[in-house]
Amino acid sequence: MGAGQKNLRIPQETLEEIEKVAHQSSSDFSSIAKAFLTEAIKMRRCPGIVFADGVSGRKARIAGIGLEVWEIIAIFKGVSENFKRLHRVYHLLTEQQARTVIGYYTTYLEKINGQI
Repeated sequence: MGAGQKNLRIPQETLEEIEKVAHQSSSDFSSIAKAFLTEAIKMRRCPGIVFADGVSGRKARIAGIGLEVWEIIAIFKGVSENFKRLHRVYHLLTEQQARTVIGYYTTYLEKINGQI
């Protein structure tokens, strides 16, 4: 998929925040802005998913408990995709959170499979 180019007016406060993150991570403005936009789209598609820095970069997590999506999916596959068995392993995970994780997984299958 090729990259497109658009003009975009960004509030000064947002520009400054992107520049700050870019400087802290030794990345360029464009890379950080694209990453933020991509994460925002994913969170809008799958409410309940957030992104956080981890040892191996930013990962999708379930809001409220911080478990990474790939971790939950790996266990879900290991228990033959059985919600009751998944709940026994992750007893803090509500049914809605589990469905959110499964929804994110089905939307971003290749990405999550690559992390497992």
